[in-house]
Amino acid sequence: MSPVADRLHALDLRLVDGLDLSDDLRRAHRPGETVRCEDGIERALPRWFYEVPSWEAAVATSLTPNFSLYEVVSVDVREDAAARAWPRYVPCAVVALAAALEVVREAVGERVLVAANGGYRSPAHAIDRAFGHVSPHHWGSAADVYRVGDDYLEDEGSVTKLRGRVLDVLPGVWVRPYGTAPGEADDHLHLDLGYLTLDPPRPR
Repeated sequence: MSPVADRLHALDLRLVDGLDLSDDLRRAHRPGETVRCEDGIERALPRWFYEVPSWEAAVATSLTPNFSLYEVVSVDVREDAAARAWPRYVPCAVVALAAALEVVREAVGERVLVAANGGYRSPAHAIDRAFGHVSPHHWGSAADVYRVGDDYLEDEGSVTKLRGRVLDVLPGVWVRPYGTAPGEADDHLHLDLGYLTLDPPRPR
């Protein structure tokens, strides 16, 4: 087995073509469907997903030394019922998101906590349907950080401080500035890698 296949196998999750999902799951995740993003550009939603069989499996699956899968798939009742049931399906780009969060964690020297609905959420999630737009969260490539260590991001100083630190160590990511206007955030730090899709190599 090649080194790439070894690493893929170590994740111990089944790789799934979204087009093979059930009707309800395809309606929720819309695999490979072309959508118009906030910037007016049309992009394809992710097609390839990892199958997460249970909450226990999500907790047990480490994506990096400091981030487990459950931290980027935690959602509440606003998520579509089909996408909320187990097994769950998460775009493969979550591994890149976790790697970026790991860099932030190393830079700040504290735990970096992602809010519920703040990692991957499906295009059918009520948050995004209410605003009528798609989000990098649907690609599994965005995170909303609400807490660093014991400190909550709930004011301009805390959000701006972390934003500056993130941009120092990850200059290529998008980080929303503090504020209440569209494209800003006042009670968390939104960072994303853009509309990233991954089609992992298959073990040989």
